[in-house]
Amino acid sequence: MNTKNDSKQFDLKMNSFGGIFDLAETQQQINELTAEVSAPGFWDDANTAQEKMSTKTRLERELKRWEAVDTELEEADLLIELIREEKDASLEKDLEQTLNNLQLKMDSLTIETLFTGERDLNNAIVTIHPGAGGTESQDWAQMLTRMYYRWIERKGFEAETLDLQAGDEAGIKSVTLLVKGPYAYGYFRAEAGVHRLVRISPFDANKRRHTSFASVFVSPEVEDDVDIEIDEKEIRVDTFRASGAGGQHVNKTSSAIRITHLPTGFVTQCQNERSQRQNKLIAMRVLKSHLYELQQEEKREKMAKMAGEKKEIGWGNQIRSYVFQPYQMVKDHRTGVEVGNVSAVMDGDISVFVDGYLKRPKGQ
Repeated sequence: MNTKNDSKQFDLKMNSFGGIFDLAETQQQINELTAEVSAPGFWDDANTAQEKMSTKTRLERELKRWEAVDTELEEADLLIELIREEKDASLEKDLEQTLNNLQLKMDSLTIETLFTGERDLNNAIVTIHPGAGGTESQDWAQMLTRMYYRWIERKGFEAETLDLQAGDEAGIKSVTLLVKGPYAYGYFRAEAGVHRLVRISPFDANKRRHTSFASVFVSPEVEDDVDIEIDEKEIRVDTFRASGAGGQHVNKTSSAIRITHLPTGFVTQCQNERSQRQNKLIAMRVLKSHLYELQQEEKREKMAKMAGEKKEIGWGNQIRSYVFQPYQMVKDHRTGVEVGNVSAVMDGDISVFVDGYLKRPKGQ
């Protein structure tokens, strides 16, 4: 290791770090919000008060993470000086590992500075649907779901299954997840769209190559005060008997709820809760989040079709291709990012695609 070059690179990282996030300015904002929270009458306007409390919590979390990185950077700087003075080669591996770990942390924090959307900080509601193709596509939808669960674990998020419809033979017909964590929606919106799989089908006795599609629709979990009105005349509510796990109760009563929003065609459902009322509340919350996302998309692209679930789940609309045979390659068609290790990708190593999408120039 060349400690002289490492020192120059380290100084550059320090300078970049200082430009990305101003610790003193953030602390000042926290101090001002703390003073407001303590002032008489702060809770007179509950909505404004809650918004400021959320901002304060977010800033405190960000400050804590950046301060931890700042401390580790100072420790790495001291380690570099120690290597120079002691000429101890055994410390160089420690320095290399320290800088690599810091780079990963700083990359993640830097990505989060790109989140400027109103709801990027929110939890995400992720719905996955298979395309045409029966069992083959349903199996692909389940593979994507597993991939996302692994990535969620890597990111330190939490996932709650709001609804799951199993396939007739294998795979899933539909799944809706609530992904909880700071910037969950900001990250997951990079995955909205159609995902294409090419492989030798395990369901084909003749071992032929098949192409399957699945769509991923992502919306932010929205608060009750968000201005999205749902007219009862514009929805159809159906009840049915839950088919998933849940004990004897769900198998004997029609507790599951399916809500169809007639103007948009959105369908949300929930069957995981034990009461019809709870299932309806969750289904309505998902519908409200979907309608919010639709509203935002229409603002961004007035005349364009929505990405993700609203596009046809088939040829020409995919955002990413996963090729298992005749060669192995995963390619994101929006950014050109390619990865040859398909197994790693399917095991949740998809940050290179997500980060590539978030870093892309605006307008692409």
